[in-house]
Amino acid sequence: MEFRKANIKDIDRLSEIRKRQLMDEGQNPETDMDENLRSFFMEKMKSGELIEWVAEEDGEIVATAAIIFMDLPPAFTNPTGKKGYIANMYTADEFRGRGLAGRMIELLEKEAKDCGLTKLFLHASEMGKKAYVKSGFIETDVLMEKSL
Repeated sequence: MEFRKANIKDIDRLSEIRKRQLMDEGQNPETDMDENLRSFFMEKMKSGELIEWVAEEDGEIVATAAIIFMDLPPAFTNPTGKKGYIANMYTADEFRGRGLAGRMIELLEKEAKDCGLTKLFLHASEMGKKAYVKSGFIETDVLMEKSL
């Protein structure tokens, strides 16, 4: 298994994986969002606002995880206001249960720490909650969050 940062050449594959993730979470693929996905990945990757990690097996992407860097208003619990939003966490069915989600979260945490962030947050699917809790995230009223 090889872990690497995704690049512009991966955008079409990342878009396909994102759509599969949403369908696995119960969303109906009734909207064509291909161009929006390509534009999003291109803009955010070029600006550095998004870093996506992939796990590859025999040259095929089998898992993904992204951190989107956000500037929010400062708060007493986060004086800089800077947070990392975890998105695009996905593992192909046949690779689930092998610890890939935990490894991807570790890689994203390192990215966050290297950028000086002290907070990560995400919206968890029912399928993903166990992996996030195992990695130290706690549930709040609306989302899950982890202090680094």
